[in-house]
Amino acid sequence: MSDNKLIKAIKEKGQTMEAEMSFFDHLEALRWHLIRAAIAIVIFTIGAFYFYSFIFDTIILGPSRTDFWTYRMLCKLGDLLGKSGFCIDKINIKLINTEMAGQFTLQINSCLLIGVMLGFPYLLYEIWLFVKPALHEKERKAASGFVFYATFLFVLGILFGYYVITPESINFLSGFTVSDKIENYFDIDSYLSSVATLTLATGIVFQLPILVYILSSLGILTPKFMRSGRRYAVVAILVVSAVITPTPDMMTMTIVSIPLFILYEVGIVVAGVVEKRKLKRAAELDL
Repeated sequence: MSDNKLIKAIKEKGQTMEAEMSFFDHLEALRWHLIRAAIAIVIFTIGAFYFYSFIFDTIILGPSRTDFWTYRMLCKLGDLLGKSGFCIDKINIKLINTEMAGQFTLQINSCLLIGVMLGFPYLLYEIWLFVKPALHEKERKAASGFVFYATFLFVLGILFGYYVITPESINFLSGFTVSDKIENYFDIDSYLSSVATLTLATGIVFQLPILVYILSSLGILTPKFMRSGRRYAVVAILVVSAVITPTPDMMTMTIVSIPLFILYEVGIVVAGVVEKRKLKRAAELDL
């Protein structure tokens, strides 16, 4: 009897050790995936240092100039509609540096920012490689486009944030004053932070369909729930739009909220597709 207990205890200990080894093996695998993603970001950051003159003068400072693409398109739109006031002839922005190492840290931070943006797709790829072995064959096929769609939405959000939200916000905030006696001088770190926050935040918000797909796959979200909660989603989207855009004008808030509404509707379609797959799989198991 005692021998049986001893054998049982040894088996249980062996199973526990096997589970612990498996857990640590997963941690080790995750560590190497993250290391490779970090190396890719470092490589892109070094590349950004090499092309820094173009990145800073053309990309980062682009929305602060009147010849920026968005302002030129607004001017053309005004001409087509036959309305004045669309053209932006002056942007009242004066950038200064107030710290000894300010411009040095500016270059490092902006290059790191570019490195993270360019390395984001590869980070998603490494995450996919880590998760892929734990999925069944059908789940792998269903999620095979994860990296492509997540990258596409991220890039789309980045472009929307950079070409729509950022110039609108900079144009408004640079010209906003509470008194004629106060002149606006903006620290270069503040400017970079605003451009980076508005751009990255929009890229992350555009991942909404991916989040819906994950939650639907886990059974947390259903298309019925999303349709019934559409009125609450409208309020939430308006709040998010107000947070993303630091400008109080309704025009900018509306421009930002429209693609978010579209993404929510796309999320409903995605949840519906996931639900149909689940029902089809359940029907196949019953046969």
